[in-house]
Amino acid sequence: MRLTARARLAILQTALVLAAGAALTGLTYLLMKRRPALVTHLDPDGPGPEGTLQAIPPQPQDLRDLADQVQADTLSALLPQAGLALVVVTVLAAVLAWLVAGRVLRPIRVISSAARRMSAENLTERVPVTTPADELSALACTVNDMLDRIQRGVAERDRILDSQRLFTANAAHELRTPLTTARTAIDVTLDGYPSRDELLAMAGDVRDAVAHMQRVLNGLLLLARSQAGTGTREAADLAALTAAALDTAEEQAAAAGIAIRARLRPALVTGEPVLLERLVGNLVDNALRYNHADGRLTVETYTAGARAVLRIRNTGREIAPEEAQALLEPFVHGQGTRVRTDSPGLGLGLSIVRAITHAHQGHLAITARPGGGLDLTIDLPHHSRPAPRPAAVTALPASVGVAGEGRAR
Repeated sequence: MRLTARARLAILQTALVLAAGAALTGLTYLLMKRRPALVTHLDPDGPGPEGTLQAIPPQPQDLRDLADQVQADTLSALLPQAGLALVVVTVLAAVLAWLVAGRVLRPIRVISSAARRMSAENLTERVPVTTPADELSALACTVNDMLDRIQRGVAERDRILDSQRLFTANAAHELRTPLTTARTAIDVTLDGYPSRDELLAMAGDVRDAVAHMQRVLNGLLLLARSQAGTGTREAADLAALTAAALDTAEEQAAAAGIAIRARLRPALVTGEPVLLERLVGNLVDNALRYNHADGRLTVETYTAGARAVLRIRNTGREIAPEEAQALLEPFVHGQGTRVRTDSPGLGLGLSIVRAITHAHQGHLAITARPGGGLDLTIDLPHHSRPAPRPAAVTALPASVGVAGEGRAR
């Protein structure tokens, strides 16, 4: 028969009381058995001249026999009385042990009952914490902390699954469109006797479709790599990486008439250089691509406490403040609609930036500027030791030119 914890605890306490009582009875019996009896023989004729009873020394044999008789009578009366008392005490101890065990185990029953009521769909209930602060209250706090972590993990799992389903659907749509374009071009061209010019036009359409699919796949692979985490980490300076990205984009900014203002102070981090370069490059490219003619781009790098900060602000089309966070999702722009496949951008730039930031234990904040454009701030853990870096560009002159208005991203 399998006993409950309450029954085992009550039996253990009762057994301890029984063992202690039996040991006490046995010890008392042994002590009384070893102690000689004291016998005094009084004069039957009454008190003496001084008014006190006179003790008459008995004969040695009579004294020994009398002492043995007294000791035997005492021991024979002790055992039954002690046994009865031990039985009564044991019964009372068993009842009290059962009640005390139930009282002690009540918080554990509450924890077990609360755990049985919980499921994957109901993780909001918590175990009540009893007072005073003892081992059982510590157990309740530990269980509640574990439930909090499980709830956060389930919520994060659901968010990731929903994001993956949306991402898969969007990626399938992005790849299906150029495939349909290529298939249509081939079918239309081969429906008859195409000329050389028609074949060349078909080949150009197919090449453009393949190039678009290649850009989509490269972006998806980079996004997957960023979400998987970083590889070999090295010391890097966000100021140097930003200066290199701005130097590369200077010609593009000049052609679009975008003025670049850079204030680059050392901001050392530890991470994978390739991913960090892509992070900065995507931010700069995004700020230029979705700007407008005669716009502005402001870039800052600095250190704030134990964080290295990169901040990029650009002008552009106006975006509703509540829609700015949606721009971090794949294939999403402006008002939450999908990016058209004939656009120069794929809508993966900020998604890759967010994935790289999270992989480096950083934080990304994005807000819509009142006059249009975005304000993005990325902070990463600061690296204390100096990192080798090329000469940084601390300020770039304003570039003047004309370009069409880009879509806000």
